Amino acid sequence: MLLSIMHTFPNPHITIASVENIPAIKDLVNNAYRGEAAAKTWTSEADLIAGDKRTDENDLQNLMKQPGSVFLKYIDDEQKMIGCVNLQQHNHKIYLGMLSVLPGSQGAGIGKQLLQASEEYAKHLRCTTIYMSVISLRTELINWYLRHGYRATGETKPFIEDKLTGKHLRPLEFMIMEKILD
Repeated sequence: MLLSIMHTFPNPHITIASVENIPAIKDLVNNAYRGEAAAKTWTSEADLIAGDKRTDENDLQNLMKQPGSVFLKYIDDEQKMIGCVNLQQHNHKIYLGMLSVLPGSQGAGIGKQLLQASEEYAKHLRCTTIYMSVISLRTELINWYLRHGYRATGETKPFIEDKLTGKHLRPLEFMIMEKILD
C-alpha cells in the first residue's frame, strides 16, 4: 500500500482517488455506462442491461478497502473529475475495471491516458500483466482495447446478474483480455 500512496504520475491530471471522491466516482461510472447521456455513446450498456445504476457508494467503498485496490482519477482544468479507473493488484498482475470517461468528454484521449497511467502504475508495482473482463458483445470496446495492445485470452466467465448492476436484457458473458507489460 505504501507504494500506491507515494506514486505520482507524469500526467498532472491523473492522481490516486481518496474515499472523499467516492460520490463523484459513483456519478461518473453510472453516467459513463448507463442512463440517458451514456445511451448516446459507444460506451453504453443500455442495450444490454436495464437500469441507470452500474455501481453505488457501498460497492465503491468495498473496492477501495480491498488490499491492493486503488482508483485513478482524471481531473480536468476546472477541477472536475471526468475519468477514472479501478486497479486491483493480484500478485504480479493488475486487474483493470470501471474505466470510465464522462460522456461529454469522450473522444478526447482521456481513456487512453488513464490506460497509459494504469500500465505505468502496474510497472511501478513490478506487475507483468494487466487483465480485464469485457462483456463479449461489446465489440467496439473490445476493438478499442485491441488497438491499445490488449488481446483476448480465450477465457470467458459468466456475467451473473445481481441486484446492484441491473437486469440483463439478454444472456451475457465476460471475455478476459490482457496485455503483457514490457
